[in-house]
Amino acid sequence: MLTKGFEVEMYTGTPQGDVVGLSDKIVAALNGFVREPDSRNVEYTTAPLCRYERLLCALVRPRAQLRAYLKELGDYTLIPGSTLGLGGSDRFYRSDPTNPYHTYIEQTYHTKVVTASIHINVGISDPEVLMRACRLVRLEAPLFLALSASSPFLDGDVTGYHSTRWGLFPKTPAHVPLFESHSHFIRWTEEQIVAGTMQNVRHLWSSVRPNGDRRPYNLNRLELRICDLVSDPVALLAIAALLEARLLQLIADPSLDPLELSTLAAMTRSEELLTMTDANEAAVARHGLDAELRHWQDGRLISARDWVNQLYQDVAPIAKKQGFGCFLLPLKKILREGNEAQQWLNLHAQGVDSRQIIQQAIQAIATQELTLSEELCHPLVA
Repeated sequence: MLTKGFEVEMYTGTPQGDVVGLSDKIVAALNGFVREPDSRNVEYTTAPLCRYERLLCALVRPRAQLRAYLKELGDYTLIPGSTLGLGGSDRFYRSDPTNPYHTYIEQTYHTKVVTASIHINVGISDPEVLMRACRLVRLEAPLFLALSASSPFLDGDVTGYHSTRWGLFPKTPAHVPLFESHSHFIRWTEEQIVAGTMQNVRHLWSSVRPNGDRRPYNLNRLELRICDLVSDPVALLAIAALLEARLLQLIADPSLDPLELSTLAAMTRSEELLTMTDANEAAVARHGLDAELRHWQDGRLISARDWVNQLYQDVAPIAKKQGFGCFLLPLKKILREGNEAQQWLNLHAQGVDSRQIIQQAIQAIATQELTLSEELCHPLVA
C-alpha cells in the first residue's frame, strides 16, 4: 500500500450557514491548522499513512478539536460545500494583510480562490514513476471531481454547476503540459518562474501536480487538487482508495501511461489529450456524474458515471488483494445517489431553498463526525 494524506480546507461559520472568518484565532490557538489567504477558511493536513482505519481518525480528530474550540468562541461550526454558497463573494477578507503573496492572490484572482477543497497526496518516491502517475491521473482527474462535486450554490443562487468552485477556479498557469519526464518538469517550472506566470513553486494550480520537499527538484508524492470538499470522511476514503488502486495498477503495468496507450496520433498526442481533458473537466464541473466525456484512450463518448464504474470494476481486485477493498464500497452509493451537489440540487428542485439545504448538511455532517469519533477513534488515542 502507498502512503496517503489529505489537505482539508473548510469554511467556518454559523449553524445558519453564514461563513465567518476565524482563521487567525484558530491558528493561534490550535496546533496543526494553517491559514489561507482569506480568513473564512482554514486548513489542516493529515500525516502520510498507509492504513485507511488510521486515515479515518486522522481526518475526524482535528475536526472534533476544531469544533470544540469553535464552541468556545461562540455559536460557530464547520460549513460543508466548496463555495461561499450563501453570500460573501463580493469581498476578500485577508487573513494576513502583510503577506505579499496574499496581496498578489487577492488582486489577481479576488474571491475566485476563496474556496474549500480536498487535496489528496499519495506517496511515490521514484520521480519518473511519479511523472507517469501524474500523466494518467491528470487525464482521469475529471472522474474524481464528478465524485466529489459539492458546490452548486454561490451567494444563495443555483449557478448551473455541480462544482462552481472548479468551474470558476483560475487554473494557473493557463497551460500546463503533460510532463514527459522529471527533467521536463524541472525545466518548465524554472521557465515559468522566470516568465512570471508562476510567482513561486507553489503557484501551480492544476488538477494534479508533482509535489515534494523541494519542488521541482526533490519530489515524493502526487497531489490531486481537483476535488471539491468531501464532508463525509467515509466517502472521501472511498475516493482516495480508487486513486490508490489506480496508481497501484499503473505501477504494476507501466503501459497504462497515456503517452503509450492512447490511440491518438503520436505527433500531436499530448496536446490532443490535454484539450480533451480540459473539455472533460468543464463538462464535469457543470454536470457531475451525468457529464458526457471523451475517454483518453480512444476518444469514445462515455458518461462520467459509467467511466467511474468501469474504473471501479478494473481496480476492485487490486484493492481487495491489498486489503482495502471494503473502503471502495461507498463509491457505489455515490454512483447510485449522486454526489453531494446533485443531492442538494434534487432537494432544491423539490422546493427546499439553499439556506435550508446547507443548514441540514451542517447538522448531518456534525452528527456523523461525532459518531465516527466516539465509535472508532477514541479507543485508538495513545
